[in-house]
Amino acid sequence: MKQPKPTKTAATNRTWLWTGLGAFAGLSLVFEIYAPALRGPFILDDRYLPIFNPNITGDIRGWVTFIRPMLGFSYWIDYLIHGPDPFGFHVSNVLLHFAVSAIAAVVAAKFLEWAGTPQRMRIALAGFAGALFLLHPLQTESVAYLASRSEILSMLFYYAAFAVFIYREGGRMSLLRSLLVFILFGAALATKEHTLTLPLLLVLTDFWWRRGGFRAHRILYSLLALAGAAGAAFIWRVISTTNTAGFQMRDLPPAVYFFTQCRVVWTYIRMFFLPYGQNIDPDIPVSATLMDHGAIFGLLGFAAAVVLAWIYRKDFPLASFGLLMFLLLISPTSSFVPIKDVLAEHRLYMPFLGLIFVCLEFLRRLRFSQAALACCAILAVCCVLTYQRVSLWESAVLLWQDSVNKSPNKYRPRFQLAYAQYEQGQCGDAVQSYETAIKLGPADQRLLVDFALALDCAGRWTRAIEELHRALAYENTAHIHTQIGMILAKHGKFPDALEQLAQAEQIDPRYEMTYVYRGNIYETSGNKALASREYQHAIALNPQNQSAREALSRVGR
Repeated sequence: MKQPKPTKTAATNRTWLWTGLGAFAGLSLVFEIYAPALRGPFILDDRYLPIFNPNITGDIRGWVTFIRPMLGFSYWIDYLIHGPDPFGFHVSNVLLHFAVSAIAAVVAAKFLEWAGTPQRMRIALAGFAGALFLLHPLQTESVAYLASRSEILSMLFYYAAFAVFIYREGGRMSLLRSLLVFILFGAALATKEHTLTLPLLLVLTDFWWRRGGFRAHRILYSLLALAGAAGAAFIWRVISTTNTAGFQMRDLPPAVYFFTQCRVVWTYIRMFFLPYGQNIDPDIPVSATLMDHGAIFGLLGFAAAVVLAWIYRKDFPLASFGLLMFLLLISPTSSFVPIKDVLAEHRLYMPFLGLIFVCLEFLRRLRFSQAALACCAILAVCCVLTYQRVSLWESAVLLWQDSVNKSPNKYRPRFQLAYAQYEQGQCGDAVQSYETAIKLGPADQRLLVDFALALDCAGRWTRAIEELHRALAYENTAHIHTQIGMILAKHGKFPDALEQLAQAEQIDPRYEMTYVYRGNIYETSGNKALASREYQHAIALNPQNQSAREALSRVGR
């Protein structure tokens, strides 16, 4: 007796069951792999987040009034739930990354369908696309580096808008669906500016796959054109005034940056297929002309790739589209607009899906068993490499030591290593790292002050005071005088310390730490009344000064 064929509903239920199990397994796996980073500290630009503002509170206005309000809003939510503990911020990054990976799988499934891939292969490869996005070692900087949440969160909105667009019913965009894409696009722009490319990606998709045409989507394109124009005007205002990204960087003109990116983008592609040599702060020489460091070969290579993508668009539609998608999505950070750091791994997060499409093109042509074996092998290697890379993010010292080993002649990794060593109490090592940093780059005021604190921590307090006096030659600030006073007071030089604090008060009477340090001297001397007065003065200037509040409570007891 023949067994009845499974119904369509039963097959659908099994698909959803396996999808749910796969998602649960992926979520568990990504948390296991990123476990070391969850214990990691705030690093580098993390310290410019609102959480490090000494006057920050739970008031949302202190978090969303800067250039990226949606990003600030996400940090505010974490702050309300977890406070200043970086663990909660890291957990949110991993969860957001998992959500983006799930949407990437959904997007890949639709393009595999358009390319004519059989259903069984389509489901398997869509799952592989999401897993590769989730577990590839190149994603570690975007996920483990809290300041790079702008990449993850912006792509959550960006890919969601793209998914809404490609999953339209009947080939036409309804008004409601158009508004949803428009809202998601606005949220992406309010998270990071490079998402301005979304309208161009939708146009490319319409053109490449002939799915509805431009007339059918005139409402959507009109809305996106308005939002894009407003976003472009805002972005132009930002890049024309900032000194870390834009056209004010005299030492990195647009042409030089473009020539350099002709090489750098190929490095990104190599790191996608052969992920080795990752570095949080790589030392990349710039190309002043097209002939420097072989930049012209990189440019010719891209021209040839685009031509081949067009010629073979019918034979390899997914790979051809993926290549153009990659070049479009990486263009905001890797074309003519100069950015201080010419290479950063997190910039590959947005165009990453384009390279996945190239892989899917060739995997879908294998037999199912061959494709499954290849996918499992690739993901297994990614898991091992990603865990090894993530392990460095557990400690700032490990991360920056790795960068110093790979960029030994670059100033910033050495400076950051010294700062991390000082924070970990490795004062002797910090002094040596600061001395090397001074040789590699010009000694500015910040470097000299941090160097002095490390010297004092290592017991070389007289040398520390000498370095602080060197720092005063750059700018006579209240902060430096208070540091001199603090070191003198630690070694019983109270009259000299009070003199330095008096100079600090004269320079800036509203610098509250002057009164905290003076209160410490009076408290140590046994004069609690004068100490209490100084602490109260500091609190009057800044009610959020925790050091002054704790000291006043201590004196009161």
